[in-house]
Order: sequence, then structure tokens, then C-alpha cells
Amino acid sequence: MQKNSQRTLADGTHISDLINLETREVAMRTLSDPELYELEMERIFAKTWVFLGHETEIPKSGDFMVRDLGSDSVLVTRDKDGINVSLNVCPHRGMKISTLDCGNTQAHVCIYHGWAFKPNGDFIGAPVEKESMHGKLLTKEQLGLKKARVAIYGGLIFATWNIDGPSFDEFLGDAKWYFDTLWCRTDKGMEVLGPPQRFTIRANWKTACEQSASDGFHVLTLHRWLSEVGPYRKPGSEGGGGDLTPEMYGSEVYTAHAHTMRCIELDRKIRRLTGKDPSELSVKEKLEALPPPGVTQEMIPELLRNLSEDQLKVITWRPPQVGNFFPNGLFEFVYIPTPDGVVGVMALHAYVPKGPDKLEFVNWILAEKDTPPELKATMLRLGVQLLGTSGMVEQDDSDTWPHQTIAAKGAVSKHITLKYQAMYEIGKPEGWPGPGDVGDGFTKDDTQWRWWQYWHELMTAES
Repeated sequence: MQKNSQRTLADGTHISDLINLETREVAMRTLSDPELYELEMERIFAKTWVFLGHETEIPKSGDFMVRDLGSDSVLVTRDKDGINVSLNVCPHRGMKISTLDCGNTQAHVCIYHGWAFKPNGDFIGAPVEKESMHGKLLTKEQLGLKKARVAIYGGLIFATWNIDGPSFDEFLGDAKWYFDTLWCRTDKGMEVLGPPQRFTIRANWKTACEQSASDGFHVLTLHRWLSEVGPYRKPGSEGGGGDLTPEMYGSEVYTAHAHTMRCIELDRKIRRLTGKDPSELSVKEKLEALPPPGVTQEMIPELLRNLSEDQLKVITWRPPQVGNFFPNGLFEFVYIPTPDGVVGVMALHAYVPKGPDKLEFVNWILAEKDTPPELKATMLRLGVQLLGTSGMVEQDDSDTWPHQTIAAKGAVSKHITLKYQAMYEIGKPEGWPGPGDVGDGFTKDDTQWRWWQYWHELMTAES
């Protein structure tokens, strides 16, 4: 556990004064304050592991893409030895090395003075070598790009500037047991279905990210159209008449480092598909009746090989379907009803900070590499229509965040508090085999509150 310090803002406010740990309240000011934002870039995004993309975006040696690690632009590259992440800033005069989004090159050359770097960030040299433009005070080894630590997990690329900090496995903690059922379930793994969608929202990054920490309550109101015109509409009812509340029951997992997930009950779906009591079915029979989102019948033997008996129990009972990577990643593994049955769709979001009142929404749609091409095309279409940056679900979500950010600037409203006071009174359901803190029943606020607890821990920790 990190030691806390009484870090004070310019007006004398302690960061700890912005969160009431006893009543589970957070001051609205946290969603707009420029001074807090600068501290977050230093104390959260420069210290934790941050999700940057997927390795199938840069499949060949020399491929690169430019992403943001907090407030810093980084080069994410592939060379013969693997994937590298380096600061996209020339050590000569501070120019961005690459002003492109992506490409392929074996030498990254700064357009200002021509300094050149290998894909791994090592300094190659400067023009007019005999004149020694780079001088003689520092060696070439000392003039390379600043390098981040990199972790590849199930194809996902994470990086951190905290060179001597916790390992990636330590950062995932108990969440890894569950995440393995998503990212490490098949032999060949996943791939992105094209480049990510990206657009800018005039909102503080935390408005999106605290919601991504498995908020369930907003579905009943913000996404109520699902019961009126969407897949949960009551058949034959002109006015909708569907009920979303059954989808709010299940288990919610929250871990020490604020990775969370909503694990939604499958028994009703399996009973409807098979006409049998799920308790009478084997794990294999349940998988065959309703494979996890994105998994075809042909991949079921791979699940049985790659996952433990306990993990298989969870994914056929209450699988993780929506959740987050702290600080700014979200995953969705959801079932989409269609006229021909059910299609599993998988999406990843990153909410990239661009300032106290601006974020970039980045969305990837994924599929298992062995998924048939026609099914990949359907998954991509449905993913974009529902979960993409212009998707029906995400239009709802991204409409609320700017309103919250604006309200957080008001002389009076900045002192209003966000409340996370709906608490689980029941722990793990009977027979639950997974680790972490688990709540059972109707969705509550515990997952989002854990997100704010960890934010508080990092923001008040001694450097």
C-alpha cells in the first residue's frame, strides 16, 4: 500500500478533501479542474500501465502507429525483436519524430534537423556525420528516444513510464484470472477488424472512465430505447414494453487496482435456447448452446484446452461482458440479437485525455483470427452500428459526459458531489470460483467506487 501525502492545490484544497471516503462522495470539481488534470498525467498516466492498441495493428517489421500515453505522444513500433514504445519527441530540439498516424519504416527521421532513430528508439545518427552535429558530449547510446516498459497481453499492447514499478501481472492482479477468459481463450487469439474509429468529445476523461468501471444503473434510463425499439422490445408491442431489469442481475467484480467487470447471468438465455434447466447441462453442453461472444462452435475445443475448470464454470454461468482496464480502457463482449439468432460482438474503447475538458474516444472492433470472413464482416457491421463512435449505444453515453464537465465548472455546482452509495450487501454467490471482491444480485455502485478509491490512492501517494 502506498503512503498518502496531503497534496495541496493552489487554492489550499487538499486532494483528499475532494473525496469523502466514509460517505462515498466525490466533488464535481474533480471533473474539470486544470490543476488536477496536470497531476493526473504525472501521478496516474505516467505511473500505471496504459492500454495503447493491439499488436495486429502493426503486423510487419517496421510498422508503427502513433498513440498517446497520457499527455505524451508515443511511437508504437514493431521490429524483428518485437514491439517497442518510445516517446515521440526528438531529444535534439523537441520536435515530434512522426506527425503521421501510422506507417512503415526502418528509420524514423525527424523533419527538423534530420536526426534518425531505429524502430526500437536507438539513435542512428545525424546528417553530415563528419561534422558531428550531435556533438561529442553524449554517446549515441545516450541520445536515443526515451523508452517505456512494454507488456503484450493477449495481443493487447500496454506500456508504462514507471520503469521500476509493479510488473504488468501485478498491475492486473486478481482481474487477470477473468481477463484470461476473454483474451487468452483461443489458440491463435484475436485481431482488429480494421483501424480504430476516433473522435473528440468536449469532456473530462474521468466522466467516461468512471462510467466504464462497470456502471450498470445508466442502462435502465440512458439506454431505455433498447426496451422500446431494440432487441429487448416485447414482441407484438407497439409501445415497446420490454424490461431491461433482468439484465442487471449477476455478479460484479472489482479488484485492488480498479479493474472491474459486470458478469451477467446466462441461465435465462440458455434455458430459452435449450428448453432445459441449465443446472442439468454440462459445461460443454452450455458452451454448445451459447458460446461466448465471438466464439464459434468450432472453437469450443480450444476453450476447453486453454481455460481451467473454474474459468469454464464462470463463462457458462456469469461471464464478464462489460468492464474496464484502469485508468482509461473499456471492453465489451456482448450478445447482439439478430433476426437470424445471436451474434457476439467484441469492442475495446480507450478514452484518451486531451486536456481538462477534452478526450479522444478510440474504438476497436475485434474478432478471433479463425472467425470465418463472413462472420467477421457481420461482427464489424454490428459493432460499428451499436458500439462504435457513432453507434446507437455510444451516442447515448457520449452525450452525458460534456454536460457533466460543464456542470463541474460552475461556482456552485462544482461543490455538488457524485454519489456512489448503492452498496452490495451480499458477497460472492455460492460456488463462485473466481478471485477478487465480488457482489451478487442487482447492479450496484461498488465497482465505480473502487475506481475512485484507486484514483484517490494514486493522487495522494508519496512520489
